[in-house]
Amino acid sequence: MPIWDLPLRLFHWLLALAVTGAVVTGWLGGNLMVWHGRLGALILGLIAFRLVWGVLGTPTARFHHFVRGPAAIRAYLAGRWHGIGHNPLGALSVVAMLLVIGLQALSGHFARDDIAFNGPLVSLIGNAASDRITRLHRLGADLVLILVALHVTAIAYYRRVRKQDLIGPMLTGGRQGIDPAADRRRGGGIVALVFALAVASITVWAFQGGWITPSADAVADPAFDW
Repeated sequence: MPIWDLPLRLFHWLLALAVTGAVVTGWLGGNLMVWHGRLGALILGLIAFRLVWGVLGTPTARFHHFVRGPAAIRAYLAGRWHGIGHNPLGALSVVAMLLVIGLQALSGHFARDDIAFNGPLVSLIGNAASDRITRLHRLGADLVLILVALHVTAIAYYRRVRKQDLIGPMLTGGRQGIDPAADRRRGGGIVALVFALAVASITVWAFQGGWITPSADAVADPAFDW
């Protein structure tokens, strides 16, 4: 069976592109902030998809397959861990990336700068709370960059030192024997995929704020007039 199924691989690369785009548009600012907001909503949709797929997807995509406790981490560090998919340390990286990137994208929807960007959900919390979240959002950008740098460094380390290619399987899916510890219920069928995509789509729609009825004195935000 493939180590990584196609939906998981597409999620991985789409998230990488979306995060890169969000970082670049955030740095450049100006009129590109509209795309910064759109990419933030896309990121939340992708993470929603991953959370569903982590329960209903194929065995190696499921969280219970690769998120392990301290004992597994110690065994891996001691060279006693054997399996396919994410190793115990890699699992921590996955969880950290999803958590930090998700919170960063979430906070952006409540952030504002009074110039080129008002998050689509700012009206739900008011300006004072939005200003506090905006400060956290700016600090969170550095944490995202640190995690991405660590992720790239780990890939390079495994490739150069441990002679393990982590990029190839994420492009092709790779093939290995089925891990005896893996859940034999294959999962990841068409029903699970449609459900995960539906959750992702609803998430994107919800965080775009189209369901919010503007107040009578609200001023339209041209950055999100699309």
